[in-house]
Amino acid sequence: MSSALPSASLTDSRLAALCAEETRNAFGDYESRFGAITVRARERFLARDWRGSHDDAAERLRLYSSVLDGLTNRVTELMGERLQERAVWQAIKAVYSSLISQSIRWEVAESFFNSLTRRVFATEGVEQTIEFVDTDFDAPPAVHEAELCRASAGAVLTDLISGALTNAESGFAHDKWCDLQDAIATAADRISAKITAQTATRLEIFRGVFYRGRGAYFVGRILAGEQAVPLAFCVRHPDESGLTLDAVLIGEGDLAILFSYTRAYFRVATASPFELVQWLRELMPQKRTADLYNAIGFNRHAKTDFYRDFVRHLQNSGDRFVAAEGARGMVMLVFTLPSYDVVFKLVRDKFDAPKDIDRADVLRRYRLVFEHDRAGRLVEAHEFEHLRIPRDRFESSLLEELTRDASKTVKIDGTDVVIAHAYVERRVRPLNLFFAECDEEAAIAAACDWGQSIKDLARSNIFAGDLLTKNFGLTRRGRVVFYDYDELAMLTDLNFRAMPQAQSYDEEMSAEPWFSVRPNDIFPEEFPSFLSFPPAARDALFARHGDLFRPDFWRGVQEKLRAGELPEIPPYARERRVTST
Repeated sequence: MSSALPSASLTDSRLAALCAEETRNAFGDYESRFGAITVRARERFLARDWRGSHDDAAERLRLYSSVLDGLTNRVTELMGERLQERAVWQAIKAVYSSLISQSIRWEVAESFFNSLTRRVFATEGVEQTIEFVDTDFDAPPAVHEAELCRASAGAVLTDLISGALTNAESGFAHDKWCDLQDAIATAADRISAKITAQTATRLEIFRGVFYRGRGAYFVGRILAGEQAVPLAFCVRHPDESGLTLDAVLIGEGDLAILFSYTRAYFRVATASPFELVQWLRELMPQKRTADLYNAIGFNRHAKTDFYRDFVRHLQNSGDRFVAAEGARGMVMLVFTLPSYDVVFKLVRDKFDAPKDIDRADVLRRYRLVFEHDRAGRLVEAHEFEHLRIPRDRFESSLLEELTRDASKTVKIDGTDVVIAHAYVERRVRPLNLFFAECDEEAAIAAACDWGQSIKDLARSNIFAGDLLTKNFGLTRRGRVVFYDYDELAMLTDLNFRAMPQAQSYDEEMSAEPWFSVRPNDIFPEEFPSFLSFPPAARDALFARHGDLFRPDFWRGVQEKLRAGELPEIPPYARERRVTST
């Protein structure tokens, strides 16, 4: 194309039109391929093709960058020496905006364009003229006739649930289920116990099924009088005998965990992500729209939405960034805005001993967290580049530390602080600080969930590395999560060993190891000596999870992983299950 139409011979408007059309076409290709992978989730689930489902999830994660790589090359070739001409890019943006004006996914299309311009310009901060800092549209520009949800009323609750799960549109036929009616009866009893109104009920279920891992989820709400109770029906396909209604989740808290930022993305077919996200926010008002875009797989637009929300918050608040509470990290500098529930993490210029990794190792581990099944235990970290924040919003001591210890990343530009690279994570309460302030009952619960978090990560082929409580946090739902990734490793890459027995007095009293230790050797029996728990919590931890401190547990998990078993860690507690299998 560029050889037939060299950029130097084209008017600004013609070149802008060609580049805008190229971008629109690339976005259309992304939409099509994203949709095809998403729709395949149903057949993978029914065929119990868990490996194929896992591969599809990985393919969809990589799709955005793959399409954008090709687009960037084509636009670079098309524009030639004029690639950096901002006047042309302003025109490209205007034309592109008109091309997506009737798209039902206009907001995702805007973020796609921003990704392109940032690859070309690596802009510090944002530039309104060449990117969609604010959306060009306040509401969906296109109207579609499809109803978002399927609603039914006027029948007994068991019939409403049965209709939702077996309808011809998005449910599964009766002959694919196993013991469905008994599970529905149990689910109906639990739902009825949450409903105070005595008026007729109405069940509203989203028309698409949410697929993730080995689960399929029907998400909606039960309406009775003025009461609206969010719920989800959790379906599994454990064996060839058929599908099972495994659990019912009731209330905003249960759904918030299902849609947690510590989980992999759903695959759910929807014509309008905007409308789906708005509806999900009705079920979970405490969730940011960015969190929900993220949960349904539009993670790049989630970053755009988060950034817009963050800028609005800066404009409407006056507090300053401070060092995040908790122990000082040897690899990362962590700071936060007290009125905003995220932390910003920057890689230090150099790491304190005994850390023997480099910056590339850190970035690789954070990439692994993005691509891996987070099993409900890893806090997702969104990667941002070239952030520009007013200098007066930083506490002076924090700014001094940032410019001293992360000088390769942070610079002062007039009245602004420019951050070349940062990870942004949800802020959680460090577990070591929680233990210092909580009562005995809460400490026991947190310690036992810490042990369970280690096991959940292990089953997803992750070893946290540094098991100290300062590297774990407690979410507002009381769930223990891990957030320090600089020593994170694949479990199958490690060698879990029993501690050798000393053969002499000199060996027993030696201050240094008298036996050989290879880089990937792990000695679980040593873990307790590094862990600080309140006494009662420590006793409870050892009673419930004492196998963590023996190599046999870890070797057993490794055997299953190497045999090809994929993790199955449901996003709900056993108490939510309605089946006994």
